[in-house]
Amino acid sequence: MNASTTALPVVVIGAGPIGLAAAARLIERDIQPLVLEAGPTAATAVRAWSHVRLFSPWSEVVDPAAEKLLAPTGWVRPDGSAYPSGADWAGLYLQPLADVLGEKVRYNTTVTGVSRTGRDRIVDADRDTQPFVIHSTGPDGAEERIYARAVIDASGTWSTPSPAGGSGLPALGEKAAADRISYRIPDLKNPAVRARYAGRRTAVIGSGASAFTALAYLADLAKSDDGAGTHATWILRRGISGSTFGGGEADQLPARGALGLAAKAAVDDGYADAITGFRTDAVERDGGGRLVLIGEDGRRLDAVDEVVVLTGLRPDLTFLDELRLGLDVRLQAPTALAPLIDPNQHSCGTVYPHGAGELSHPEKGLYVVGMKSYGRAPTFLAMTGYEQVRSIAAHLAGDHEAAERVELTLPETGVCGGAGLFDQPAAEESGAGGCCAAPATLTIGATPTPGGC
Repeated sequence: MNASTTALPVVVIGAGPIGLAAAARLIERDIQPLVLEAGPTAATAVRAWSHVRLFSPWSEVVDPAAEKLLAPTGWVRPDGSAYPSGADWAGLYLQPLADVLGEKVRYNTTVTGVSRTGRDRIVDADRDTQPFVIHSTGPDGAEERIYARAVIDASGTWSTPSPAGGSGLPALGEKAAADRISYRIPDLKNPAVRARYAGRRTAVIGSGASAFTALAYLADLAKSDDGAGTHATWILRRGISGSTFGGGEADQLPARGALGLAAKAAVDDGYADAITGFRTDAVERDGGGRLVLIGEDGRRLDAVDEVVVLTGLRPDLTFLDELRLGLDVRLQAPTALAPLIDPNQHSCGTVYPHGAGELSHPEKGLYVVGMKSYGRAPTFLAMTGYEQVRSIAAHLAGDHEAAERVELTLPETGVCGGAGLFDQPAAEESGAGGCCAAPATLTIGATPTPGGC
């Protein structure tokens, strides 16, 4: 890379937790960042789940370099043992961090494409010496070209939830039933959303932390004065086993363990039915407009009023199409990283810290970080992303010893993916448990009161 290229900024795509941490780490290394954020504020995606509480405490969701940037403003990290909601995280930390970065963050700027200047993905000649060119549109729709020495894509996966269909494609009729299907954890403190689910039957599709949270919220609604008759059907593509509910009290993130225990506790009191071994193939409406889910095996479930699909998220790679990516064919994660995070092997938190080496692509100077770096794997934690960008910033600064050094010890066991439910300190002392059963219909019931902002 020539001198004129090294004088260019490193473009960071996304002003979420990992993107802003990347900017802080670059500044720490005297490298100029430019953060491009599609939304009108920092942490737009986090704000979209502002009602959900993280299962990581404040001590684990603030990047050290970011904290140093904030310190001169008088900012003090909230109680390290407390668990922020999405609203807390965005309002009390991420937006103040973005404000400190000032003009280094551009809002309402959507990246539409990234390439090498004068080189499409076919051309080899002098490829690595050419700066990156980023095409974007601003708030007025005007197009712009921005040149960069490197690109860190921290755009996340929030905008691309996975569908209900068991094949990875939308089930037949899923799009037509969009008025009764949500792909987000419902905010039942919002009166309009609460009215949508109160007293009605809701199918929750998914087996991770987000599904646990939705079930807990619906069970709590069912116990409330205005929620009589609320009932959930929990739909799992696999059977129930000892690992279904996470690590329980063995989880080194107590709130993550408590979240699984909340779902486990729900098995006992009859607020919902669980359908196991069910892969959705089609969605039909009955005569009253309610939805009937049909499985690949031909099973037809009882009609429900609403469906909440929480089957994971996936990366949007379209704007990187002119770059040479090295991705695992299953996870859509970098090829060196994929074996470390493969949910077929690492379903209980045995994910190892990693940095620039594991995140590299054939396109030198491109790094996909944060949730998006994990592709379709659900095992991401914020502190993993902070370690990623620490290593990348060191690598870009030429400090290869620091880039290769591991400065993070991850908590073990449990279900690592997604935001969670944690509000009651007593949940830390909750007992663990698990249940094993062949595919069948079970009964699930009450959960502790969900956390909220």
